[in-house]
Amino acid sequence: VQLVESGGGSVQAGGALKLSCAASGYSAVTLCMAWFRQAPGKEREGVAAISPGSGRRWYGDSVKGRFTISRDDNQRTIYLQMNSLEPEDTAIYYCAADPFLGCLRGSIPPDNDFTYWGQGTQVTVS
Repeated sequence: VQLVESGGGSVQAGGALKLSCAASGYSAVTLCMAWFRQAPGKEREGVAAISPGSGRRWYGDSVKGRFTISRDDNQRTIYLQMNSLEPEDTAIYYCAADPFLGCLRGSIPPDNDFTYWGQGTQVTVS
């Protein structure tokens, strides 16, 4: 599985960005897929996850109500719509995927459960 993120950039506080993650080698509908982020000097943090099949969604507490994860099965792509961005959202955002996770624990699986990772895309909120 190869994951390629896009859509990062710089935005003012209160603005919005939409990230994309295109998966090749596997259908996105069969993968547990997630977004993580890592800010300088901080640990990697789970942002959102979407389960295979039914597409149940999970969010980190810091982004609930502001971010939305979605999936386009035909395009093998997941998205992260980020609204009401805050300077604290500044980080490198990573897409992750795994073909064996069910993503049905009721929360975002830990990062070390994911096998495949994208290269990351920078999001800066000022």
